[in-house]
Amino acid sequence: MFTRKSAEWFCASACVALAAAGCAAQRSADAPQAAYGGGKLNLGTAPGSAEMARYFSYPADGRALPPGSGTYADGAKVYQAKCVACHGAKLEGTKLGDKLIGGRGTLVNNSPAKAPVKTVESYWPYATTLFDYVKRAMPFNAPGSLSDQELYAVVAYILGEANIVAKNEVINASTLPKVQMPNRNGFVSPDPRPDVP
Repeated sequence: MFTRKSAEWFCASACVALAAAGCAAQRSADAPQAAYGGGKLNLGTAPGSAEMARYFSYPADGRALPPGSGTYADGAKVYQAKCVACHGAKLEGTKLGDKLIGGRGTLVNNSPAKAPVKTVESYWPYATTLFDYVKRAMPFNAPGSLSDQELYAVVAYILGEANIVAKNEVINASTLPKVQMPNRNGFVSPDPRPDVP
């Protein structure tokens, strides 16, 4: 049976509980915004050049590739230090990372018994795509952590191991777009979609 005293305690407890819940909800609503510059999401504002650089992709012609260069020998050192754990000593892949070389011609295979092998050598039409992907996504445990020098070097190493470029070739912003990838003509070009320039 409710008495006046128990009703007062019930109401007081309910008020305290609701106030605490409201404070907690407000704190959690503010938390995501704190990561975006002190509570502002900046919706509707034009992004600055630093923000845009995070989303820019290097086109096939190499426009805006960063300065720097790399060699096969330097790339072998970068690969051993930062890539071998996932991609294997001979770029053969492991349980943690894909195979990087081999598989030329397998994408046109229609046999269900022999699946296509997607590698740098068999799939990607432009070497600038390799640079862009490694820059954004590798190494898996620290994406975006390689310097531009390391990027050019590891790309030179991968392309050299795939026999796409000579092992003495220097890879830089000028030479990278000129690399002829084995599957360059394996894609439809120009893009047949009317909304794609």
